[in-house]
Order: sequence, then C-alpha cells, then structure tokens
Amino acid sequence: MAHILPIKGFRYNPRLPFSIDALTSPLFDVVSLKQRQALYRNSYNSIHLSVPPGPDPADSARRTLEHWKRAGILQQDQLPGIYVYYQYFTLPGSSREYCRKGFMCHIKAYPWEEQVILRHENTMPSAVNDRVELLEQTKLHTSATHGLFTDATLSLEQYMDESITSPLYVSEDYQGVRDVLSVIHDAEVIQKFVDLLEDQQVILADGHHRYEGSLQYRQKMLQANPDATGDEAFHYHLMYLTNAASDDLRILPTHRLLEALPISPEVFLQKLEEYFTIRPIEEPFELNEVITGKKWAFGVYLQGEAYKVRLKPEVHAQLAWNIPQEVKDLDLTVMHYFILEQVLGISAEAQRQYEGLSYVRSFAECLTKVDSGKAQLALITNEVKMEEVQRVCHSGAVMPQKSTFFYPKVICGFLFSSIEENEFN
Repeated sequence: MAHILPIKGFRYNPRLPFSIDALTSPLFDVVSLKQRQALYRNSYNSIHLSVPPGPDPADSARRTLEHWKRAGILQQDQLPGIYVYYQYFTLPGSSREYCRKGFMCHIKAYPWEEQVILRHENTMPSAVNDRVELLEQTKLHTSATHGLFTDATLSLEQYMDESITSPLYVSEDYQGVRDVLSVIHDAEVIQKFVDLLEDQQVILADGHHRYEGSLQYRQKMLQANPDATGDEAFHYHLMYLTNAASDDLRILPTHRLLEALPISPEVFLQKLEEYFTIRPIEEPFELNEVITGKKWAFGVYLQGEAYKVRLKPEVHAQLAWNIPQEVKDLDLTVMHYFILEQVLGISAEAQRQYEGLSYVRSFAECLTKVDSGKAQLALITNEVKMEEVQRVCHSGAVMPQKSTFFYPKVICGFLFSSIEENEFN
C-alpha cells in the first residue's frame, strides 16, 4: 500500500565551524518563543528554514535556502539512501535506556480517504496553511513527520543495527535525547525496506499539520498539472518510520489545565459526583500513581486539594457523542465528555478553541500552576496505549485533541529533502 523511496538528502557541510548540536532545532509546533530567539542568533541553525523569522516567513526561508545552497552550507548527498535514525532516551523515575529505531525516507502523500496513511487527530487550518506556504516557496521538507508501520518479526532491524555503527551524526538534543543518524546506500537492502512498506498501512503518529500541508500542496500541483503521472516529486513527503511492534515506542500522557472554572469549585465537585466516584488524596504528588493503569480514572487538583475520580461504570452508556465505540472507550473521551461538557458545560465544539484550556505534559507543572494561581483546575490522565491508537485509526475516527505525545520528538536539522524535480530524481 505505502510506496516509499530513498532520498538524496541535503545535509550541512561538514566543514562548517559548528557542531551538529548547534545546527539542530525542535519541531515547529513544540519550539518555544524563548528557544526560537536563542536559535535565531546562529544564522546557520535549521530554525531559519523550519520556523523562519520576519513578516513574510515563507519568503525568508526561500531566500535563506537559496543562499545556503549557493554557498555550500547545505550539500546534497550524491547517492540515494535510507537514513537510519536512532534515538536513545530514559524516562523520569527509571534508569532503563530505551532506543527508538527508525528510518527516514520519502513516502507518497496519500489522501486520507485512501486509507493508506491513517490519522488519529484533526488539524488546525491556520497551522496547515503556514506549512503549505513554506513548502510552496522552498520545495523542501525541513523535518520528518513520524509514521508507524507494523512488523512483528523486526526484519529490518539487522540492517539498521549494522548501519548505525557507522554514524553520520551523534548529537544530544534539547530533550536530553541522544540522536544518531546513518545511511544505507545498498540498493538490495533498500529494496527490502520498499517491499515491506508496500504491504502496509501507516499510522501517522506525529506531524498531522505537516502531512496535511503536503496533501494540500500536492492537490494544488495536480490541478496545475492534469497530465501528471504520479511519479512527480510533489507527490512525496519526508517521513520517519518506526515499528509499532517495538518495545521502545513510548506515548506520554498530556494533562489538561483550566485557567478558570465557569462554575464554582463547590458546584464542580457536586456535579462531578453525579458521574464519578471521588476519593480525596492527601499527597497531590501521588495523583499520577493512584490512577496508573485504571480505566476511566483521573486525578483532579483544585484549590490545593487532590482527588482521584473514576467514572461509575454504569454511567458510561450515557456518553452521547456520535462516535465509534473505539473512541468512546478512551479515557480522554470520558474526560472531555463527562468533565468538560457535562460538568463544566463546555461543548465539544467549544473545547477545540476554549480560551484558558491548555495541554501540559509535565505532571509537576500542572500542580505548580494550580498552586501559583495561574490555573484553577488540573486534570491528570493516563497515557494512551499503542493498541488504542491502532484501534481508533483503523475505525476511521479520530481521538480527542492532544491525545498522544509520542516521545521523543524528532529533531530538525539532521536531514532535509527536496521536492524540486531536478534534485528529487
């Protein structure tokens, strides 16, 4: 199903007077304003292509890219390859080192309705428009989206493990993750990657806005080129592919913070009791532990008081949203329906743009913001399981917004891929 191709990648000139650490940057949708301001000070940092500064960002990126190519700051590899990308990391509270193994390649940008690339969340139009304009101006993919294939036999790992012993880059990124990049040029080995993906559907784990941008750009190009064969460069997109069957794939929880309650705290707790069993917790820092592994259980932190709440099983049938059962069963669907809509009166549509509702990965940050008065309510949730993501994707539905945080994030700056015809072929 999924057609992939090796890449003749663009990479930084190794003679630049900077380490690769100084040239990489976080993805456009996670880089903070403070990080951006610091990274802009290095005129060669990849942030100038991925999140360009100025009143006309796309034009700024185009001019920067033209200069970098002319000056040899970016150079194109002579041979096409599959770029192996390993990320070594640990998680808080554990000494185990994980290694997420994957590879970067070009993949055809299939429309959602073809069910080759499966999404699990919706996109915001403004963010997609930014990505389309950037792609139109530069014809360059500055960072790979993250897709998941499934291979229980781990048949590609032996080739990736061999390649990674001869790295192009070894870097420690802003997450504290050790990133390692290598490349496979052997045509026979590359064909094994191509053949495996031909039988696969791919779940889009991260990068929905960038992928949607590629789809919209492809559609524009098809309208302008009605005789297109399907092999043109504009059909393709840069993706980092990892194996969903791997034990080192991690999805971290994303908690909810509400700056101000639309009802009084007393009424909130009273209405919450209609749907949930509520148990006070003496130590707030235990909230994430007391809900771990428990279905439809959440931590609630309000006015310095902590509670474990768990949906009464008989109440679940009242969930009235017209969505597949696979989505109804999710913890976050329960949270958004029963707590945000039923208790707080915030409709499903209003939740998507609700002022003062934020999404936070750090449990400690949630408690700190409530204690400092910057937020009134923290809702602590469990992580989403990979099996749940797969079930929802294959149902054709999407999850509530900000359901998944695949960790670690891919970084920008290791590899750029061009969809200029003379550079793509």
